[in-house]
Amino acid sequence: MNVIILAAGEGKRLHPLTLTKPKCMIELFNKTLLERQISVFRKCGINDICVVTGYKSELINYPNIDYVKNNNFMKTNMLESLFCAVDKFTDSTIISYADIIFEQKVLEKLIDSDNDFSIIIDKHWEKYWKMRSNNPLNDLESLQTDNDENITSIGEKVNDLKVIQGQYIGLMKFQNDAIKEIKSLYTKSKIIFESTNENPLNHNISFENSYMTDFLRGLINNGQKLKAINIENSWLELDNIDDYNLYTNKELKKQILEYYDPND
Repeated sequence: MNVIILAAGEGKRLHPLTLTKPKCMIELFNKTLLERQISVFRKCGINDICVVTGYKSELINYPNIDYVKNNNFMKTNMLESLFCAVDKFTDSTIISYADIIFEQKVLEKLIDSDNDFSIIIDKHWEKYWKMRSNNPLNDLESLQTDNDENITSIGEKVNDLKVIQGQYIGLMKFQNDAIKEIKSLYTKSKIIFESTNENPLNHNISFENSYMTDFLRGLINNGQKLKAINIENSWLELDNIDDYNLYTNKELKKQILEYYDPND
């Protein structure tokens, strides 16, 4: 089992912090986001770690880590960053966004899943989201599952919180037949775009700007079973400067501990 951490983006919503460093190198609770992730992976026995860099890549230099650079990070999105590291896929590969931190028990639950497609989903997301925003719908997308906890809808705009059954956090595992399936879908989708100029994953944007949720939705539409691995908090996302100010507010320390324990 190995891990690919996607850390190529500029993180404009975190200005001024990201004017001088990539998002993953921002410190929370005395460690960088990337340092926290690497530590959790190694505690769980995963030492084969690859980081996909891009923006200010020269500032990301942790020892005993593989690095792959997305040279087109300014013009592409998360899916293209992932496939910059396609040679790093193994029989079981964990993929993580670089702007999240999570407790060890979250990762252990993902590792223990024997499904081909395993996607971490926070079922107790609502209180956390309302703490972060006065209008959570501005930054929320669909997430629905069937009776077998297979994801049926992900990444689409919603107008009602009631249709959201969980929050996709940006942490997943592909293994066994899933590796072949994701390579196949990526290749087929790219060929269609190059021949028709129509992105089958998301008709509103170019293929190179496809989001990871577009790709997951494409897998679902192709008949793949994406298993929701349910958690209850124990993670944080650093999406914008308001998040940073919230997490570093000393008066809110106890409240933040409800959602993530930095000492876990």
